[in-house]
Amino acid sequence: MLAAAQAASTAPLLRAQLLGTARLAMASSLLHVAPPEELLRPLAVPERLLLGPGPSNVPRRIQAAGARQLLGHMHPEMLQVMDEIKAGIQYAFQTRNRLTLAISGSGHCAMEAALSNLLEQGDPMLVAINGIWGQRAADIARRLGANVYELLKPPGKYFTPQDIEQGLVQHKPLVLFITHGESSTGVLQPLEGLGKLCHRHGCLLLVDAVASLGGAPIFMDQEEIDVLYSGSQKVLNAPPGSAPISFSERAREKLLRRKTEPPSFYLDMGWLANYWGCDGEPRRYHHTAPINSFFSLREGLAMLAELGLERSWERHRANCTQLCQGLLDMGLQLFVEEEKARLPTITTVRVPEGYDWKDITAFLMDNHGMEIAGGLGPTVGKVLRIGLMGCNSTSGNVERVLGALQDALKRCHRSRL
Repeated sequence: MLAAAQAASTAPLLRAQLLGTARLAMASSLLHVAPPEELLRPLAVPERLLLGPGPSNVPRRIQAAGARQLLGHMHPEMLQVMDEIKAGIQYAFQTRNRLTLAISGSGHCAMEAALSNLLEQGDPMLVAINGIWGQRAADIARRLGANVYELLKPPGKYFTPQDIEQGLVQHKPLVLFITHGESSTGVLQPLEGLGKLCHRHGCLLLVDAVASLGGAPIFMDQEEIDVLYSGSQKVLNAPPGSAPISFSERAREKLLRRKTEPPSFYLDMGWLANYWGCDGEPRRYHHTAPINSFFSLREGLAMLAELGLERSWERHRANCTQLCQGLLDMGLQLFVEEEKARLPTITTVRVPEGYDWKDITAFLMDNHGMEIAGGLGPTVGKVLRIGLMGCNSTSGNVERVLGALQDALKRCHRSRL
């Protein structure tokens, strides 16, 4: 105790000495910008329960993996880790595709990688939009010079095979983009039959599973999905910054038939396929991979494999059901009306009448050390979003967030109607 007290009392003195030394050095050097005072203080990061739409909390085991000493990005041990990541992605996606790897970037980066490799100038593309991720995909595709056609549904609704077929017949696209887990609205998109439907019309199926992977069933090969990608920071519980992606043989053949090189060197799947050992050729340097992010991703995939996909899907389903029932019991209204269309990882609930969503989220952060989020894109101001992903998907966390919401509704200011 005495030693701790002495250390605490000397810390301000030490910081003052460091700052004084820095200023003295400035006076006798050619530098005109002083060392930032805030960087001369220790890093301070609060502990919070992250029950928003992502990122989710990182378990100690994955933190420990990410804290390991670096390896060189071409060391054989690092290439072995990458091979293990590839096998883990194949399991999580339920695919045997050889062109399977992790992008050095977030889920947005994987979206851009998929589109920039699949599309060339003038290619017709159909984007199913029922939330922000379809909007983003359409934006990126237009920047790439594709002819983008939009298939629209109101937020909270999903697409039927009849909706999709109508768009395929009308626009004759080469690629269809659809979101499996629409985190801005809380919708789980059924995928059964869409791959066959696309292939019957000469179209590839591109699916965003950033918010759903590991939390809801998805079968890449069985459902004939041509390109599938996800992110590291949701159910996999790894830090953001790496993104699983896989291409079917149909999609890979389209890449090989390109008339022009992909516009991004960093995201060029030909180079990345080689670096990840997907093309049977000796591996060559492409970029310096985020080594420690890959350590974390590897461990997140390992934890999913140890738990088992089916047990993970059931855990997320059960906890989502418990949360939805608890919200209904509080008199709140769920945004997605059909139970089968509710995303098990992210639940959307309408902002209670008379309340400001910002007051509710701030109250939970300040008084309960807990994050939930407001809406995004078309749901801004309309919903609260509650995430239960990976290690955060527990019955205990459901009870915690329900209790915190009850507290917020009692104590937050409510406007008179």
